[in-house]
Amino acid sequence: MDSRFSFTLNGVVVDVAGVSTHTSLLTWLRQNGHTGSKEGCAEGDCGACTVAIVERNERGETTYRAINSCIALLPMLAGREIVTVEGLAANGALHPVQEAMVACNGSQCGYCTPGFVVSMFEGYYRKDLHGPAEVGDQLNGNLCRCTGYRPIRDAMERALRVKKSESGDDLFDLRLRKPAAALAAVEYAAPQTTTGAEQRFSRPTTLAALLAEKAANPAAELVCGATEIGVYINKRFSEYPALISTEAVAELTRIEKTQAAFVVGGAASLTAFEEAIGDELPMVKKMLWAFASRQIRNRASLAGNIVTASPIGDTPPLLLALDATVQIASIRGARTVPIGEFFVGYRKTVLTPDEVVVSVTVPRHNPAPSGRRLADSYKVSKRRELDISTVGAGLYVELDDRGRVSAARLAYGGMAATPARASHLEAALLGKPWTLAQVEAALPALAHDFQPIDDLRGSAWYRGLVAANLVRGFVRETELV
Repeated sequence: MDSRFSFTLNGVVVDVAGVSTHTSLLTWLRQNGHTGSKEGCAEGDCGACTVAIVERNERGETTYRAINSCIALLPMLAGREIVTVEGLAANGALHPVQEAMVACNGSQCGYCTPGFVVSMFEGYYRKDLHGPAEVGDQLNGNLCRCTGYRPIRDAMERALRVKKSESGDDLFDLRLRKPAAALAAVEYAAPQTTTGAEQRFSRPTTLAALLAEKAANPAAELVCGATEIGVYINKRFSEYPALISTEAVAELTRIEKTQAAFVVGGAASLTAFEEAIGDELPMVKKMLWAFASRQIRNRASLAGNIVTASPIGDTPPLLLALDATVQIASIRGARTVPIGEFFVGYRKTVLTPDEVVVSVTVPRHNPAPSGRRLADSYKVSKRRELDISTVGAGLYVELDDRGRVSAARLAYGGMAATPARASHLEAALLGKPWTLAQVEAALPALAHDFQPIDDLRGSAWYRGLVAANLVRGFVRETELV
């Protein structure tokens, strides 16, 4: 294994040698004089550390992605191009988003400003950033402790208007017209730690190589976006002697759109998934916007969210309601598991130590030939964005031509040790008219489905009430008038 690697920082290739595989990009930047990026939370919540990387979007186009450098492990940046706030001004001229921040008085104490500016930088070059809702989503991963959000939003909107009126090119726009380099294989070994153990990081480029490495070292931890492992390293001081990155495996980064389904590769980001579905599956897009910030979604994967098997994970209720399947592989072979059989206990899945999630197949729900298909998602948390769910739900109902329930998949997170469907309630609804009165009559069955979690985020009583109220709200929004 090599003891060094390189990446491009603000247009200059830099070499890295002898650093721990647990070192964050933010730590390295600040230790090497790039102090514009700040540490506020060290867990990807506040956005003060935001930087941008050059990436390919779901259509294969070169784009910029804002990420949290505080939880980005440095070896994962090998071979990548990174832009920090120090690199935005060119030839002594501020970047248009910086000029907009000045013009709109968007900087107050200044601590959050570099992170906001880089998030705005990503938004400036996006082709799908149009209205206030998209602007809000672009910026919701950055916290301003001075509560000065209005001038910052004004600055983002001003910058977008300026871009539409300009006819010239800029260096960053010219970079987007060139392809993003494919990630190369990495075999990196860090010096011995204080415990005497060597740290190893590998990034294979084929599925066969990944499966072989996992078979040879089943205890090695797979890492895709590090949005969870990065937090564990910073907050729990967790140690991972061997890390295997999945993000350079082309088979795992693809999203295939078939007539029947979206096949989402195990290393495809949630942002790529959002881009792939477009206006389809609005229940998914709704949940993704509440799932986490843009910076997190630019790195986190759908497969990663289910592999953690958290009972309050945001995407499992959606996948249960949509009747998704999970494709799994090892050197011993491949298998497909219905999402309802994937979770086997608290933080436990059917995966064996040598297996990898290759893809998640999410059925497309094309217009029904008759009757109606109803679907929605809900996330109940103390904050609207960037918060952990108390209760999450994915609700799907099919109605026949008479308005009676012909199929129902009502799934919840935060109600049990695993995400699960409310099978008793589903059965109680079958064949009944989709009306509030009929749903009220069926709701007592929900008590037979769950013995809700009781913890600091919500009591068992509260969770039970919320779960019922979500169904009530769903029927009010969709029942026939």
